[in-house]
Formats: sequence, C-alpha cells, structure tokens
Amino acid sequence: MASQLEVLAPHSAVDEILTPEAKSFVAHLGERFEDQRQSLLARRVERQKAFILGQRPRFLDETKDLRAKGWTVAEIPPDLQDRRVEITGPVDRKMIINALNSGANVFMADFEDANSPTWANCLEGQVNLRDANRRSIDFKAPNGKHYNLVDDPAVLLVRPRGWHLNERHVALGGQPMSGSLFDFGLYFFHNVKTMMERGTAPYFYLPKLESHLEARLWNEVFVEAQSALGVPQGTIRATVLIETVPASFEMDEILWELRDHSAGLNCGRWDYIFSYIKVVQSDPLAVLPDRAQVGMTQPFMRAYSQRVIQTCHRRGVHAMGGMAAQIPIKSDPSRNEAAMEKVRGDKLREVQDGHDGTWVAHPGLVPLAKQIFDEHMSGAHQFDQSPDVEVTEDDLLRIPEGTRTEAGLSQNISVGIQYMESWLRGAGCVPLYDLMEDAATAEISRSQVWQWVKHGATLENGRTVSSGLVRETVEREMKGLEAALGSSRIAEGRFSEARALFEKLSTAPELESFLTLPAYEALNDD
Repeated sequence: MASQLEVLAPHSAVDEILTPEAKSFVAHLGERFEDQRQSLLARRVERQKAFILGQRPRFLDETKDLRAKGWTVAEIPPDLQDRRVEITGPVDRKMIINALNSGANVFMADFEDANSPTWANCLEGQVNLRDANRRSIDFKAPNGKHYNLVDDPAVLLVRPRGWHLNERHVALGGQPMSGSLFDFGLYFFHNVKTMMERGTAPYFYLPKLESHLEARLWNEVFVEAQSALGVPQGTIRATVLIETVPASFEMDEILWELRDHSAGLNCGRWDYIFSYIKVVQSDPLAVLPDRAQVGMTQPFMRAYSQRVIQTCHRRGVHAMGGMAAQIPIKSDPSRNEAAMEKVRGDKLREVQDGHDGTWVAHPGLVPLAKQIFDEHMSGAHQFDQSPDVEVTEDDLLRIPEGTRTEAGLSQNISVGIQYMESWLRGAGCVPLYDLMEDAATAEISRSQVWQWVKHGATLENGRTVSSGLVRETVEREMKGLEAALGSSRIAEGRFSEARALFEKLSTAPELESFLTLPAYEALNDD
C-alpha cells in the first residue's frame, strides 16, 4: 500500500495547495525516489571525508569518452532562447510581481537560498506562483498601493530546495519529506497545464548538485512526474547551478544526464566559494583572504567560469553568469556610482568572455545589466563563442591570493549574525552594507571564520585568529549593532540565538556541512 503524505502543521493555504490529488502526487515522488536521495547524500558524506583526508576532486576517468564526444542537448524552447538578464528573489507576493515586472528576461523564484523555509513561506510561495502563472496575482501594500502584473512579464523559473534539505512539516512513512521533491512536486502539479496552455512550461534551477549522479536523479524525477501527469517528455527544462567544486569537475556529465531536460549551467559564484572552503578545509596553505577579495578575477574563479562557458557552448546550451549582489544606494551618490561601476565591470567581463546572460539581485540593476549585454551580444545568445583556454584540474583548485584583515573578520561576523537573525525571523534575503545577502553569502562568512580559526590564520595587523578572538569580535559587533539598531530591536529580535549559532558554527571542531541544517531546527515556526 502506498504511503500517505501526512501534514503535521496547520496553515490557511493547506487545503488550497495540499489537495488530496496534490498530496498523492507528491507522496508518489517521495516514495519512488527517497531511497536514492538518501544514498546520494550518504555518498556526499563519504566524498567529503576523502576531501578532509587530502583527496581532491578530479575529472572522472570513467566518463572520459563521454566528454570527448560531440553531442548536444535538446533544442532550447523559444521563450528560453534569450536570457540575457535574470533577476532572483524569494517567493513572497510583492517580490514576485516586482521581479516579473522588472524588465528582466527571466525571474527565478527561490525556495532555497533567498527563502527562509518557514511553513508559511513555503506554502504561500506556492499559492503566489500559481496565481502568477494564472495571471491573477496582485498585492495591496499597507500604504494602499496596488501591485499588478504587466502584460508581458519575465519568464518564470523556480528553484526548489537542495537535495540535502527536508520539509519537516509533512511526513512520508513517518519521516520528513525531501524539501526538493516537495517544492518541485507541488509547483509542477499545480502549474504545468496552465503554463503549457500559455505556450511555456515549468522551468527550474537546480541547486547544490555535487555530481552527475545527483543530476541523474533529478532527470528521473522529471521523467516520472511528466509520465504521471500525462505530460510529454522533455517539457520540463532545468538549469543547473555549478556552485560546488565537485560539480565543476563533472559539467559535461551533468549536462548529459539532463540532456532532454537541460537549459544550461549557471555560475553560482557565492556558494562555489563556500564549497571551495569545504573541499580544501584541511590544507593550511589554502586559507582564503578576506571575502571581498575573492571575486571572479581570482584565477580559480575565472577558470571555473570559463569552463562553464566552454562546456555549455560545446553542448548547445546557455552558460549563465553569476550574481551581482550590489544594490542601489540612493542616500549616497558617490557610493552608488562606485557600486554600479563594480557591476558594470563584472557584467562586461561576463559578456565578453561569452556568457549568455547574467544575474542581478535588485530591479534597479536590470537596466544596467541589460545595457551591457545589449551592447556586446547581438543575438539571443552567443553559443558560437568560447574562451580559448584549457582549464586544468590545478586551475580549478588554485589557491587565491590576498590579505586577511581584522575588518574582514568583523564584516564576516556582523553579516553572519545579522543574516541568521533575519533568517530565523522568516526573511531569507537581506540588504546589509550595500549588498543583498542570502544563505550563500552567509555560508562564506561563517565558513571563512571557521577556516581562519582552524588554521590559526594571521591577520594583516599580526593578530592570530582564535576562538577567543572570534568571541571578542562577536561581543564588539553586538555592541555596535545595539548602538545602531537600538536595544529594543536587539531584545525583540532573535539576535541572541543567531549569535550563539554563529559562535558555535565558527568555532566548532568540524565544519558543519550547511548552516541551514542547524538553523532549520531553530526556526520554531510550527
């Protein structure tokens, strides 16, 4: 007898979204694929143990012939041909409307890094996306302002949670369900027919993959979902974020596994830096400089982005650039111009290297990014252009150069604590210090502090980073936040929990695989 999906927490949207038919469909996916998911997660653990012992990722010998052959993925659907500017953000109602209206070609609605996975956020996000696809979405702000969709909104893509995350508010066979399958299953079930009637289809971004075997599982999920609802195979399309170092060694293989459902690869640059720390964590020579110094011009980051372009264009599919985390600074024209100049240089490098599109985090950056791509990319994409370089295994693992400073340590701690506090309150996308922070950038902050503590890194002023220095800096930063925000805001928020969690993660004997795992246990949203 098939297992039943058990809803463990109430919400006003439960009856609307978790209908008997939707629950049956999602339960079917969970029952069919949960064992494979768990097996792949166990494989991740074993692989990470090998990295800790000094092993490094490599190009796979067993797929050498596959990489050498000249195959391509299935033809890209018409409405995904031009993706020159994509905007991303969480699945709250106002954000969805503003992003779809922003002038970007694509909006990626995010259930993952930009979303704190409260039960309300996850269920209401499904309602919001369903209404967006039906063109019935609207929003009335507290000040009375109304928001409605324009006639020609951006193409919608959805990012479900990664394979490692659960949805604890529903259970299957007495166990929490996969957050990936929950997010994907509900969205596909409620929207596929509506989207096909409009001449589009369910399109996805797939996060945190670490191997082609994990891409294979997604492909099997797509095949099963389409079959179960009588949808033609190949209707679903998915772009994989290359945001882990192991995945960068398996790009061809990932595209091959998803070849009938592929929409390309994306440079998930922030999580990639975090993944680099995880892979090299035992190497005292690979301690990173300040986060602000680890940009796309660092040799290991540039090599990775060039390999994404080469691989995608050889296979006839989009190579998407990375996120510009800057936001407009209306209060200070000179700081705003400096920030926009960084965006301008970043997007110019991407389009000249051969990327087919790029990401921004704020609607105010859409015109700038589009202007640069319009000036340098005459067609819908540039599949005929690729960097003339050979990217080696050593290139992908090259140690970045730079300095470590006390200011960098303070910035990591302040950003990490403020982001975690916001996440625990249910907001997963937070503007801090003129940048839009999400879980990926917070991961860099806490893992970099951990790496500095583990190896006793020396700062530019001669101080050694230790657990004691971290706690001292935490105390100083908390006093600064209290002065800036007010004691009542600190007391009413979740700063004490965020502080405790940051200190625990950054000074622990072992590096926690994802901060969102212990943070999810502390979310307290039942």
